[in-house]
Amino acid sequence: MASTAALPPTVPALHALAEHVLGAGLYAATAKIGLRAASGGFATPDGATEALGGRWIVVGDELRIEAPDASSTAVPITTLRAAGEFVGIVPGMPDAAYTPVTPLDLDAPLAVDAEVALMVGDWLALGQEALTRLAAVHPDDGPTTIQLWPEHFDLGSTLSEINFGFSPGDEALPEPYAYVGPWAPKEGAFWNQPFGAARTKSQLTTVDDVLAFFEEGRSLALGQ
Repeated sequence: MASTAALPPTVPALHALAEHVLGAGLYAATAKIGLRAASGGFATPDGATEALGGRWIVVGDELRIEAPDASSTAVPITTLRAAGEFVGIVPGMPDAAYTPVTPLDLDAPLAVDAEVALMVGDWLALGQEALTRLAAVHPDDGPTTIQLWPEHFDLGSTLSEINFGFSPGDEALPEPYAYVGPWAPKEGAFWNQPFGAARTKSQLTTVDDVLAFFEEGRSLALGQ
């Protein structure tokens, strides 16, 4: 397993922000944790805007609140405490939701580089498009809502008991990657990870590349 030191510091910083601020605030207001990809980054769902008093959005190195009237305010991302004060919550994903993955260090600097954060946003946008197209091709597979899960910090959906998704990188695979994860373990050359199969950003440069990978994984997982 690779060390977290192999990850750009921006990725774990964004993960902590997604978990302990956006995710925690969403859970307190709606008892749900699923975030969404947004232009340039990630955000709380549109449907939670009224409960949260606005849509909370991370773009680059900024945290924004977009009000229902489309006006917005923004602050630089500095610490979890400052981010929580800006959106009006005490940071911290409660154990009632799940056991938090990232440290809750309220005053530790969040080292978010705007360029890297925007790259993460672009990767999530590619994932949103690919997952949307996959769902449209296979509506009978019962595709679930495409969500950014704060505990894993990845964007995903499930079709026919197969998880499909996009990660900006983690301990095991520091490079951004797309994945196919059947609920039932599979064997064969395609399946190159303990959870299923992954292909990195350098291997998947277009939505069509991703869809070809997803379709191959789906066919193999379903025995087609």
